[in-house]
Amino acid sequence: MGPDDIPLFGMLKSRLGYLTERQRLVAQNVANADTAGYRPQDLKQFSFQASLMNQTSGAVYRGGVAAPTNGVRMIATSASHLAPSNAPSAWRATAGADSETTLDGNAVSLEDQMIKMTNARMNYDAAISFYQKSMTMLRMAARKPNG
Repeated sequence: MGPDDIPLFGMLKSRLGYLTERQRLVAQNVANADTAGYRPQDLKQFSFQASLMNQTSGAVYRGGVAAPTNGVRMIATSASHLAPSNAPSAWRATAGADSETTLDGNAVSLEDQMIKMTNARMNYDAAISFYQKSMTMLRMAARKPNG
């Protein structure tokens, strides 16, 4: 059993992958800041719900029949429960203008890209810190007691 088998670490790995990809897209946007007609790209916002949908689970049993699922799904076990909403898909690249477009058609705003880069970096550092603290707790729990 490795750390990826623990759902918390799987979600952290997914979050770090998202932030790495976002940093790559922001760097690509900055590199093309002078390219005529270039539209900046960004990723769809990372959400807890999308991360749950990326997790794999076995099957949901409906009427005694197993229905395979892709991810964690809500099911109603009583008629009085609210119907589950459609869950969002995993993060993906989206293209669109930031806040301004120059005469040559370039829509990259360096100020907006720097804000996105800083935001991604801060979130990445927080996720790495949480990962390290969680690993420290696991090591402490697995250590042989003194005595």
